[in-house]
Amino acid sequence: MADSKEVKSVAKYVRIAPRKVRIVADLIRGKSVTDALAILKFTPKRGAVLLNKVLRSAVANAENNFDMDADNLVVSKCFVDQGPTLKRIHPRSRGQAFSILKHTSHITVIVSEKEKEQKEN
Repeated sequence: MADSKEVKSVAKYVRIAPRKVRIVADLIRGKSVTDALAILKFTPKRGAVLLNKVLRSAVANAENNFDMDADNLVVSKCFVDQGPTLKRIHPRSRGQAFSILKHTSHITVIVSEKEKEQKEN
């Protein structure tokens, strides 16, 4: 896939822990876009809704900006990076304070066109 174009879409600072989204991201990596959308539709995780949104954005970018065919696209890369952690304090008894860490994620989906299959002679 050296000469095929890759189109990406990124959602930054999403308020969900990256380890929760990575479980769903592993399901769609390497699949065709139609299969990936079907998998995300029936996956009962909150990360599936977020990944669905980013994947649809990547497909729209490919169609509108690069004139690619949506039926010919594959999820070539899909990864979730950790964003900044929001630190909150939960007051406890006797003047103690327990910390609460609210994790954020950066979700990246990269789609590319399928390799054209060689016709057998």
